[in-house]
Amino acid sequence: MATTVQETANKAHMIRQNPLDKIRNIGIIAHIDAGKTTTTERILYYAGKLYKIGEVHEGTATMDWMAQEQERGITITAAATSCNWLNCIINIIDTPGHVDFTAEVERSLKVLDGAVVVFCGVGGVQPQSETVWRQADKYRIPRLAFVNKMDRVGANFKKVVKEIEEMLGATAFPMQLPIGSENNFSGIVDLVKMNARIFIEGKVDNNFKEAPIPEHMMEEAKIYRHGLIEKLAEHDRDMLDKYVHNVEITEEEIRTVLRKAVVDDLFVPILCGASFKNKGVQMLLDAICEYLPSPLDIPPIKGIDPESENEITRKTDDNESFCALCFKIVTDPYVGRLTYIRIYSGIIKKSSYIYNVNKDQKERLSKIVRMHANKQEIVDEAGTGDIVGVVGLRDAKTGDTLCDQESPIVLERMHFPEPVVSMAIEPATNMDQGKLGMALNKLQEEDPTFKVSYNSETGQTIISGMGELHLEIIIDRLLREFKVEARTGTPQVAYKEMPTKDVRSVGKFIQQTGGHGQYGHAVIILKPGESGSGIVFDNKIVGGAIPREYIPAVRSGVDMASKNGILAGYPVIDTEVVLVDGSFHEVDSSELAFKMAGSIAFTDGLRQAKCRLMEPIMSLEAVFPEGYTGDVIGDLNSRRCKIQEISQKGNLKAVKGDVPLAEMFGYATAIRSLTQGRASYTMEPSHYAEVPLNIAEKIMTR
Repeated sequence: MATTVQETANKAHMIRQNPLDKIRNIGIIAHIDAGKTTTTERILYYAGKLYKIGEVHEGTATMDWMAQEQERGITITAAATSCNWLNCIINIIDTPGHVDFTAEVERSLKVLDGAVVVFCGVGGVQPQSETVWRQADKYRIPRLAFVNKMDRVGANFKKVVKEIEEMLGATAFPMQLPIGSENNFSGIVDLVKMNARIFIEGKVDNNFKEAPIPEHMMEEAKIYRHGLIEKLAEHDRDMLDKYVHNVEITEEEIRTVLRKAVVDDLFVPILCGASFKNKGVQMLLDAICEYLPSPLDIPPIKGIDPESENEITRKTDDNESFCALCFKIVTDPYVGRLTYIRIYSGIIKKSSYIYNVNKDQKERLSKIVRMHANKQEIVDEAGTGDIVGVVGLRDAKTGDTLCDQESPIVLERMHFPEPVVSMAIEPATNMDQGKLGMALNKLQEEDPTFKVSYNSETGQTIISGMGELHLEIIIDRLLREFKVEARTGTPQVAYKEMPTKDVRSVGKFIQQTGGHGQYGHAVIILKPGESGSGIVFDNKIVGGAIPREYIPAVRSGVDMASKNGILAGYPVIDTEVVLVDGSFHEVDSSELAFKMAGSIAFTDGLRQAKCRLMEPIMSLEAVFPEGYTGDVIGDLNSRRCKIQEISQKGNLKAVKGDVPLAEMFGYATAIRSLTQGRASYTMEPSHYAEVPLNIAEKIMTR
């Protein structure tokens, strides 16, 4: 017999297996190829979750379970798992590094309490490192920095530390120092314990021994320990007092202040290692348990009461009313629709009913599972602080709040970037027609940055995503997972339209048909908005010129009209709409009439506002041997790239610039042929900018 969530919560004290202060919900985030998945594999091995280490380059990594991930050696989807270390249960989400899958990082960070940011000991702070760091800043995620690949040629720990401080603006400092680097990377100095851990070559288990700090490093270790205490003293008055008066500060005091500073997101300790060679992973695990926060260390979750619209909080407690956030939907071949949730308060049991406040409906959980990549462990219950998958929620979407119906709460939704690349898609055969629509809908449910639309003028289905690779993976998944063959057109850029001046516009929708007519009249001020703001609607009606119940209809009309601009039918962005006046009819006014009035006012306003065509601009970094500098820069100039910086990275050149996405299709092949395959590049959406007039005219006449 099904139970309600509240009945379940009444038994909460009976079921808690892991004390809340022993739970760590963490993400592994980094630039592509910094070693996230390899680090996660080693963590799972040393924590006893795996009995054999999987390798990314061999396609055997446990966390990269999709066929596409194994073939390409990259992470595409965020995979969740858990393990135990030092009596702590660590829930881990291994996230992608490629910018096309940035939504996976965004939604993972939304529900995590801490993060390990992995940096390459050679590459240092790379473009996607900056992106994930900004995402962690946005959600105020406490983090540890792990400088990986210290065994690689060109590894330079101090250079990476300097880049973390300068390029990311982080309050960070090493709590470890490497003993040697490249082929000579042989151990780690622990600045808290003031001892060394020397690695035993050729061993995987028990592969280090504790030892005194090597004599040649003792002076350096003392300087860095002094620097660590100096940094921490800024965040603790007692330590500052002892520091100023030269009083000995104990290891325990350093640990206590270090933990508090990390949990409060005021300080980032920097560790080092070489995950592929199994070096430094156990010390990283120690630091995760010791310094990253438990659910109890995080402020209670805040939300909105849907009835009063007042802010309310939920304590991090099993005995509180149930509250959770859906952060990911996947279509699982064995259990069907699987919804990943983070529980902030209360507990749930299988077969209990939960309330989706965003959809205003109750649904019954048929199953609760703990995930280990794509494998599942069925459990009877889950409580505060847990990250689990649930089966049975047919209509839940990413960002929906689940709670107890008697104590509703709406948590803040997640915001995802808009797609920048589109292409037409059609089924290869008539038999695939129905299957294609179903498969695209499922993929759209899973991925908030993947959009499907229908172009009524051309009769084409259009799919949109974050880049060429993103759409390539979608097409591949259609064939492998859904057995749907599809033909696609060439990728197209997601252009937008935007007004350039303030205008006043009137929208009237009046119909008289003998009987009951229609009357809607709205006056708006339309003006350019801030970059990235979308369509901002502001109601400045006074004196009841338009009744309050019709205001949402005007807004709905504006939103509808903004989907198609007046230059070439592209969506309108970054526009502020202020509703200032209007009138109504006692009998004939309706929601439909005001929706049409809002739409007419917006479209007419665009015609007056001298709209311009906008294109997505990408931040680009290309890294290549110095001898190819002229060829690479010449090619970028021909692609309308505005070069911002040219720097030296060891014996390589790095070029950073802003370049229109429209010019970058096929760039991977072009830069490989220019540099004999020796260059690499990364690209991520930056902003929208005006299309030059000569190019805009060609686009509008297509």
